Amino acid sequence: MPDDLARLDFDTRELCREDVFTDQRVGTIRRMVPVRPDGSDDPARRVQFYGETSLLTPAGTLPVSFRLEAQTLEEATTLFAGAARAAVEDTVRQLRELRQQAASSIVVPDATTASGLRGGGKIQIP
Repeated sequence: MPDDLARLDFDTRELCREDVFTDQRVGTIRRMVPVRPDGSDDPARRVQFYGETSLLTPAGTLPVSFRLEAQTLEEATTLFAGAARAAVEDTVRQLRELRQQAASSIVVPDATTASGLRGGGKIQIP
């Protein structure tokens, strides 16, 4: 069995309950509440917040996720706009870099044609 498949075991030490909040306009906030294996809250671990919005691209909608350094849902809603803006700007920058890398990796063929022969005729001059 490949190593990747061995890592599919559920880690009961990292269980969270996910609560999802949305304004039905610009995005969602996910509150990850740590829980014990029996499903009860685990106050020994910190609640985490994540935001998500989407970016419309020529290839379709691209989800953009980001961490919100918040202690409460109210604080997460306040931080959402700034964190979303930064995450979208970072995503756009990464897309531009990928586009530049793809453009610079275009291989220019030598005189060899698609058939593997040089020139247009069957006679080759060494």
